[in-house]
Amino acid sequence: MSQLKVVSFMCKTLGRKFHWQNRVLHQNLRPNSVASTYIHGNASKYESRYLFDTMVSFISSRSSRFWVPSFLSCKRFYSDENSAFSSLEETTESYSNEPIDNVYKVVMDHSNPGHKMERALDKLEIELTTPLVVEVLQKLRYEEKLAFRFFTWAGHGGNYSHEAQAYNEMIDILSSTKYKVKQFRVVCDLLDYMKRNDKSLVPLEVLLKILRQYAEKHLTHLHKFARKKKIRVKTQPEVHAFNLLLDALCKCCLVEEAEALFARVKSKVKPTADTYNILFFGWCRVRDPNRAMSTLEQMISLGHTPDNFTYNTAIETFCNAGMVMQAAELLEFMRTKGSTMSSPTAKTYTIMIVALVQNDMMVECFKVLGDMLNSGCVPDVSTYKDLIEGMCLAGKTEAAYKILEEMGNKGYPADIVTYNCFLKVLCDNKDRDEALRLYKKMTEAGCVPSVQTYNMLIVMFFRMSDVDGAFETWHEMSKRGCERVTETYCVMVEGLFDNNATEEACFLLEEAVNRGMKLPYRKFDSFLTRLSAIGDLRAIHKLSEHMRTFYNPAMARRFAINQKRKSMSLRGK
Repeated sequence: MSQLKVVSFMCKTLGRKFHWQNRVLHQNLRPNSVASTYIHGNASKYESRYLFDTMVSFISSRSSRFWVPSFLSCKRFYSDENSAFSSLEETTESYSNEPIDNVYKVVMDHSNPGHKMERALDKLEIELTTPLVVEVLQKLRYEEKLAFRFFTWAGHGGNYSHEAQAYNEMIDILSSTKYKVKQFRVVCDLLDYMKRNDKSLVPLEVLLKILRQYAEKHLTHLHKFARKKKIRVKTQPEVHAFNLLLDALCKCCLVEEAEALFARVKSKVKPTADTYNILFFGWCRVRDPNRAMSTLEQMISLGHTPDNFTYNTAIETFCNAGMVMQAAELLEFMRTKGSTMSSPTAKTYTIMIVALVQNDMMVECFKVLGDMLNSGCVPDVSTYKDLIEGMCLAGKTEAAYKILEEMGNKGYPADIVTYNCFLKVLCDNKDRDEALRLYKKMTEAGCVPSVQTYNMLIVMFFRMSDVDGAFETWHEMSKRGCERVTETYCVMVEGLFDNNATEEACFLLEEAVNRGMKLPYRKFDSFLTRLSAIGDLRAIHKLSEHMRTFYNPAMARRFAINQKRKSMSLRGK
């Protein structure tokens, strides 16, 4: 009797587990797919079969009192069911991996916006089928933009049309996360309509209906307020949904399709400045400056004003693609035809100057620099940082010095903040000679180095394992009369510990404690760990007693819990 209870308990547990697995599987499938219908209708049969197998095998192995007739063999009893389920597997059989891998390789090799993926796929001359398209989409599950681009190309094939299985796979990819749902919600609605009605193109009336439904469900705060107060708004509510649809297409590099859709809908939905901005940025993304400038001129002719962000993004896109002359033409367009709100800023000129320096176009660079200063764009800290960092990364250090000198001649001399920006780039690149050269040039120009100047030099020397150079900088601070602050002591102690100079590190740490400095809690915890590693109990006790005057036990406990939580979390790994 006890064995029967054990069998009953096992059957209940396994039944719950098996039922839950079937439920999860059914939820992940589309409701109207073949696999979902079959599994939903036959799940109870396979649950019974699995539990029956378990019960029979357990009873047969545990006791000879239970005799099982031969006609209850599970394989014979459920042979028909096995054949039915194998037929489902045959419907989803995969082709040989060679064509699938070839298509996937071409898609990934031409994933950049400037590459012509569609032309490369046409050259393969592969016969498209639903299983092949589904397999490729599954490989591109985490590259939703590439997947949708491939899906669109496959749908334009002459001898192939998407079936429900391909539509379901594409919709699942575009709606797998909240971010994707927000970005591709309108696209998913269009794909769902095309799947249910077996059409390759959505009629204009249906498209407008889908846009209105989205606008009704996801009204902006302005339209909600206007509806509540019964105020008529100039912009149509569905234009927001239309802009979202165009933005999704442009981000997938389907700008041709976005332009065609815009031509169909613009007579029914009045476009806004955002609509033209999206198309303009889309053409910049695929590196077609002629179409981009045509869109921009059309936008201005209709009375819309592009913003600075649009221009800056376009210029940066052209420069990164090596199209420097097109970027220069766009900058000239901003200066001559742009409005007050869209006139070039210091950021715009910085992007252009760095691109010209990287392409060894120094004459044009100084011309743009002169235009920048004559227009009244005063360079700030971020401008200097971006300018110098871009030049130093391109190996144009001498050009950076010339620009600093030219700006000084124009009435904008470099100050300590400018020199520190320059020095930080050199120290991060471990360019010791250039960093010392800049330090010498700074002192000769009468600019007094700050604490940050010495701290950056010390960090650079320790990263290069040059302890003597760090101590020379340390003594240089005393000669120049620069007071050492807590951050300087922390940099020195940490660098000495990293370079195995424990005696000097303990000496400076004791000096900081004697001066009554409040170390940051993170540094305090790090120094305690280093002292524990070398076994200096006296220093540990003295440092703990000193820091107890600044930090209480509750704060120490919170810090330890936060550190443990960060170490156990998956974020950032």
